[in-house]
Amino acid sequence: MPCLDVLQNYRNLDNSRKGTESILRKRAFLSLGLVFLVIISGTIGYSIIEGWTLFDSLYMTVITLSTIGYQEVRPLSYAGRAFTIILVFVGVGAVAYGINNGIRIVFEGEIQKAFGRRKLEKRLKSIKDHFIICGYGRMGRIICNELKAKDVPFVVVEKELPELDPEFDADKEIVFVYGDATKDEILRQSGIEKARGLISVLSTDAQNLYVVLSARELNPALFIVARAGEEGSGQKLLRAGADRVVSPYHIGGLRIAQTVLKPAVVDFLEFATRSGNLELQMEEIPVEEEALISEKTIHEAGIGRELGVIIVAIKRKDGDMKFNPVHNTLIKAGDTLIAIGETEKLKALEELAKGRGES
Repeated sequence: MPCLDVLQNYRNLDNSRKGTESILRKRAFLSLGLVFLVIISGTIGYSIIEGWTLFDSLYMTVITLSTIGYQEVRPLSYAGRAFTIILVFVGVGAVAYGINNGIRIVFEGEIQKAFGRRKLEKRLKSIKDHFIICGYGRMGRIICNELKAKDVPFVVVEKELPELDPEFDADKEIVFVYGDATKDEILRQSGIEKARGLISVLSTDAQNLYVVLSARELNPALFIVARAGEEGSGQKLLRAGADRVVSPYHIGGLRIAQTVLKPAVVDFLEFATRSGNLELQMEEIPVEEEALISEKTIHEAGIGRELGVIIVAIKRKDGDMKFNPVHNTLIKAGDTLIAIGETEKLKALEELAKGRGES
């Protein structure tokens, strides 16, 4: 299958890290090995040709390779001078190669990249209650930007290093796991056992289906959202274990139609849900146990009168949705309030919806 050929080209995080460190080690060992070999060869060569002691031979080799220009330890024979000429050309070249590799490693940032990767891996081990974003394409970047704006922790799983995004990739603390998101070991590396949810927006429905199957098996309690491209794929993804399925083409078509039929409504919704809008936001606020507004009506909680926040709907704990609740509607623990208001007022409502021990 073509999708399997694509999946086989993914790189995992461990191979990426080990590959970088392997190159660094090879360059370092090669450079040191060449220099060490030249020093040993020079020492043995002087000792055999001139009959010197090993220390005198080593000293002569070192001052020759370092091009210091001190006086010869002892007068050299013609054979010794010929050997010195060969040692200069070979040895100085080996030393120059080692210095060049050292400069490249330091100034090209290869060491910094390796240590930076280790730092991110340590953070990856400590992260929890986060979202896993599978796919860093156009949709994935939008999702990441929204989560980042809300300070929600997340990990991105991508097959390879993405192209630079000036508005997003400038943050070097973002955790990328490079590899095949359909493989269990990659999902484990991204902390799926400790994750809050997973969003799969890979390029094909087959890949998203594999991710959902793997993720649901590894963490049965995970909240999974998957992208569906083709008609009919949504039901398959739901049967595979996805909690929500989103079809960008279906939603986009509806949005375009509504823009033509109901432009004012669309403008309002866009204004209320736009990220970064400080004037008006639409949020969902969970009501925790022993919250200050729990077991009170909307009027008694002073949500509209004191905070100036509008409750559009209340989602009950059993999943029942109550739209446009009236002033005497009772708020219960476990409810989720769908509210519209200014950002600061919504934050105040969130504080009231927290348990008394967390306020």
